[in-house]
Amino acid sequence: MDAFTAGLLQRIRTTESDLTRARDEGDDFLVEVEQAELDDLRRLAAEHGVEVGASRV
Repeated sequence: MDAFTAGLLQRIRTTESDLTRARDEGDDFLVEVEQAELDDLRRLAAEHGVEVGASRV
């Protein structure tokens, strides 16, 4: 796995975790921000043929 792929997958995992935390805390604004970030990261992964796997969120 190259550095780009590893970094992208790590950012996705971190963002998924942050999104879960925001939902648990009831922070609707942060949920929107984290969901948008996650959508962008998943789009980037798809554009570069990086398999993200099953979503945890």
